[in-house]
Amino acid sequence: MTGAARGTAASARVTAAARARRAAALLALAAAALGPAACAEKRDDGTAPAQASAELPPLELRDDTANLMLTWIDEKGDTHVELRPADVPAEGRTMVRAMLSDRTEGTRDVFYVADLTQKRADGTYTVRTMPRREWESLLEKRRAEHMAKTAPPPAAPGPGGSAGAGAPAAPSQLGGVTVIIYGASWCKPCHQAADYLRAKGVAAIVKDIEEDPAAAAEMQDKLAKSHQRGGSIPIIDVRGQILVGFSPGAIDQALARAARGTTL
Repeated sequence: MTGAARGTAASARVTAAARARRAAALLALAAAALGPAACAEKRDDGTAPAQASAELPPLELRDDTANLMLTWIDEKGDTHVELRPADVPAEGRTMVRAMLSDRTEGTRDVFYVADLTQKRADGTYTVRTMPRREWESLLEKRRAEHMAKTAPPPAAPGPGGSAGAGAPAAPSQLGGVTVIIYGASWCKPCHQAADYLRAKGVAAIVKDIEEDPAAAAEMQDKLAKSHQRGGSIPIIDVRGQILVGFSPGAIDQALARAARGTTL
């Protein structure tokens, strides 16, 4: 092999190694952003008490902190992600989840939460820790408050005091129905589906398929048995009726069948 050929081969190996390192770094960033994908513990659905978690190391948060991801909550309970403190609007600055995409601390059971309304003399913001469940409860509370403000008035009954044969089942008929929603924390339709069900008085259990491999496997098994492909989330299980995506009309029909005892 000539010297030029050897040089070309060595350059190709260096380029391949650099690409491999870059791919590994990107995977690490994605894993940090989404949380532990291989967690063997069952995802908390809100029915179990929060578990005590270890304290996190201090986080120094500045305007120029590198690899920063900031999640703020609007009045509807929806979350939004920014990369710089200056980009977080006034409505969400008092409580912002902070995460460094090159670190795993603050992505599991305990989060970093910052107050961006005040800056110290040294240029840092106040950062404290918050259990994951407390953060999720705040989201649920804001969504519930927004739903209560915007929920339409109950439909008037039809002739004879009946809502009609084609109307959705009454809340009293749905008391024993529990719906399972398979989704992810970033999925807005997943939250909308949960809010819609709870507004109708239906118990809804949300399972995060990105953080709970068992939930992901359970979802795939149900899709296979119902001969469907999950091209999108949420996947909703209404007593064996598997719905792909969020459709209020499809949910109402499935609930009506469940209330009549004609589930799949």
